Amino acid sequence: VQLQASGGGLVQAGGSLRLSCTVSGRIFSSYYMGWFRQAPGKEREFVAIISSSSTYYADSVKGRSTISRDNAKNTINLQMVSLKPEDTAVYYCAARCTYAADWLCHYWGQGTLVTVSS
Repeated sequence: VQLQASGGGLVQAGGSLRLSCTVSGRIFSSYYMGWFRQAPGKEREFVAIISSSSTYYADSVKGRSTISRDNAKNTINLQMVSLKPEDTAVYYCAARCTYAADWLCHYWGQGTLVTVSS
């Protein structure tokens, strides 16, 4: 299974961005899939997760982000609005995630850089 993230770039504060992740290989609609991010000098953190029927968001992006998936196309997307400079990070998509005190994912993409200017 391989994941390819895209859609990152430079955006002004208050702007919006849509990240996409294309998954190749066998993946099941029951898999939890999602997005994580790592800001410079910080640890990677959870952003959003989607299952077959539910979505989960970090408090820092809740209300400003929408995660979606298209099982037929094997893609997951993250729409972010009202972006803030603190959203600047490399965003990673992940698949086959489980929760055990924290989100753990089996498959990872290479990351796409989002830079939000003030």
